[in-house]
Amino acid sequence: MTLDLDFITKTYAAIRPATMRTPTVHAARLSLHLGIDLYLKLENLQHTNAFKARGALAKLLTLTDSERAAGVIACSAGNHAQGVAYHANRLGIPAVIVMPEATPFNKVKRTKDFGAEVVLHGTGFDESVQFTFDMAAEKGMTFIHPFDDTVVVAGQGSVAVEMLEQEPDLDCIVVPIGGGGLIAGMAVAAKAIKPAVQVIGAQAANFDAVKARFDGSETHFGGATLAEGIAVRAPSDANVALIAQYVDQVETATEVEIEAAVFDLLSHEKIVAEGAAGAGLAVIEKHAEELRGKKVGLVVCGGNIDSRLLSTLILRGLVRDGRITRLTFEIDDTPGQLSDISRIIGEAGANVIEVIHQRMMQSVSLKQAELEIVIEARDAQHVAETVTELRHAGFRVRAESELD
Repeated sequence: MTLDLDFITKTYAAIRPATMRTPTVHAARLSLHLGIDLYLKLENLQHTNAFKARGALAKLLTLTDSERAAGVIACSAGNHAQGVAYHANRLGIPAVIVMPEATPFNKVKRTKDFGAEVVLHGTGFDESVQFTFDMAAEKGMTFIHPFDDTVVVAGQGSVAVEMLEQEPDLDCIVVPIGGGGLIAGMAVAAKAIKPAVQVIGAQAANFDAVKARFDGSETHFGGATLAEGIAVRAPSDANVALIAQYVDQVETATEVEIEAAVFDLLSHEKIVAEGAAGAGLAVIEKHAEELRGKKVGLVVCGGNIDSRLLSTLILRGLVRDGRITRLTFEIDDTPGQLSDISRIIGEAGANVIEVIHQRMMQSVSLKQAELEIVIEARDAQHVAETVTELRHAGFRVRAESELD
């Protein structure tokens, strides 16, 4: 079968009755901030909160009666697992999902909640996927690959069909890349519908296999990434060939940039996005100058970010923006000092959220104490103004930004 607009359109027609037509919304604050006209395709609102449900359903609908009866099997610790589990359960198809042994419990539970049998095996994806192949052969189950399957890729391509129906005058579409299924399907569809549209891929700098092959450069694999959904070392050869043919450029973003972009989506647009989507926005933010004046679409490909990780990311974002900071004082160990400091901070319009009062540390003299106060302010400028007021009152104080 050939991946073209006709095949993608037919696949979309098949999955549409059971697929959410997710909105493409104007990102008003980010647009103002970046100087571009930015639109967000909210696949984080899709079934199982990620675009993967589209491709999974597309593949399931092609199974014969005997294949349905035998069941399906997939290897994934993330969005593909839940997409297969959800639609297999809805269609009455037995499903087994193989996950690495270290998969977080919440991901295992969510997949089980959709009715799939979960088998934990291996220390990583490579070990797990070979076990999955062996199990599929032994039990006669159909293996559903997350990205190296033409039908799955056609299902993902439906995202572009919807985007260009919703916003036909997009100049550019930015798509996160892992195994390449989403951008391959979308690029084929987008270029057929609107040949002039620019398609840009976004990868994590730590997992830049597609960019390396696109540019003919060296790969960079190292460490963990917040964009775990696109942390793929071996993308599909078929997808890479399509990317080379239909995609205009592939760019990367660092972990710091991805983290900041996820925070920006939440802070500016109130959208919860996972790291893969953050990579897309991070690339837009890095290349905002060359995109200035254009109407740009970004696929917010998923919203499955761990809640504990998200809470830490929010706090770090507030610190980075200067809205939360730590002030360190050397004070005389006499009554009323803490009361006076709190009063001045309050009068400056800031808020005290944590106090650590140290008398025992030997870095200060016996008759003094070290005081750390974490405050919440409007921004970095407000912190500077608050510190100035404290110094005018005679206190020796350093803001966290001055401690480097």
